[in-house]
Amino acid sequence: MAKKTPKKPAPKRASAKPAATKPKLLSGGNPQIAKGYGDEPVQAYIAAMPEWKRELGERLDAIITRTLPDVAKAVKWNSPFYGRDGEGWFLSFHCFAKYVKVAFFKGAALRPLPPGESKQKEVRYLDIHEDDELDEAQFAKWVKQASKLPLERM
Repeated sequence: MAKKTPKKPAPKRASAKPAATKPKLLSGGNPQIAKGYGDEPVQAYIAAMPEWKRELGERLDAIITRTLPDVAKAVKWNSPFYGRDGEGWFLSFHCFAKYVKVAFFKGAALRPLPPGESKQKEVRYLDIHEDDELDEAQFAKWVKQASKLPLERM
């Protein structure tokens, strides 16, 4: 009688979709998200924002989208950008260790001026720390004003 040889297990198949990996956090906790256009990469960036910054990112995105329903979105240089499709950008934000920095590219033309100065004369910043109270009405006014100014091509 012949000995039966055990069957070899079937080779493992590669899954159709690679397992999702958590985005790497760069210095200061800024998510490393691949460059991309549209809402999907922006939402991936926001979802990867650490701790309290994620909720703030959600609020900023919601205010911008509510104020400008047709706003164009992208992730460039590991930051969400907002603008007009094919025309340019008026705002972005970026995570740092202790705050989120909102950049208004033509912020010097906004009224009232956003509080943060820049080395670039046209740019103004709004730095938002964990315990800061975001004035959503004022932020929405700045978004609306900024969207009507000449845009930055990047």
